[in-house]
Amino acid sequence: MPAKPTKKSPTRKRLPRSRLSKAEIEEMFARLRQLDPKPTTELEFSTPYELLVAVTLSAQATDVGVNKATRKLFPVANTPEKIAALGVEKLKPYIATIGLFNTKAANVVAMAEQLIANHGGEVPRDRASLEALPGVGRKTANVVLNTAFGEPTMAVDTHIFRVSNRTGLAPGKNVREVEDLLVRVIPPEYLHDAHHWLILHGRYVCKARVPDCPHCAIRDICRYTDKTPGEPVPAIAGT
Repeated sequence: MPAKPTKKSPTRKRLPRSRLSKAEIEEMFARLRQLDPKPTTELEFSTPYELLVAVTLSAQATDVGVNKATRKLFPVANTPEKIAALGVEKLKPYIATIGLFNTKAANVVAMAEQLIANHGGEVPRDRASLEALPGVGRKTANVVLNTAFGEPTMAVDTHIFRVSNRTGLAPGKNVREVEDLLVRVIPPEYLHDAHHWLILHGRYVCKARVPDCPHCAIRDICRYTDKTPGEPVPAIAGT
């Protein structure tokens, strides 16, 4: 009997095999800085603790959705003491519109209790202490260290992972590979803000399904082989 035909794997868009050069990386971030000189997170917060809670809630959720929830929550409870006093069941209604809210409510309350018990109610500014908190992983710790405390860390989310691989900036098979390479190749003067530039670029330009290549400020540098067709539109005035 003839062998049964095997199913072909779906075609996958090819990622670049070559990495950007040092000069190209310098040019890339110079352009991103020109577009947005002072980038920051789109999560709304006024203290390191509010940021920690917001980032914890943002896992598998949008910043817009988290902001809608925290606008109601933070006026009522925005310190570890107030969150701990609120408790899990009373916290849930405030974050019920966010995915995985049951688990997140438990983590946020447990995190508040641990901050009170071990850190005097203050958010620690070292990675080990942050990652020891309930619901806090490496990415969340990196965001807090970078955004709240000014550390040159790199929190790799789905947007940064995509942009790093597509462009050839820091290709890697997993998040940690990409993070470690980004920290090595990004010039020190850009490293603190690079996290925000790459997230915003992935969120609004280098989108997952249909990247907006015609409006991309780094289109000519990017190694991506399946660029969305269209005439380039200058993204920086005067270029």
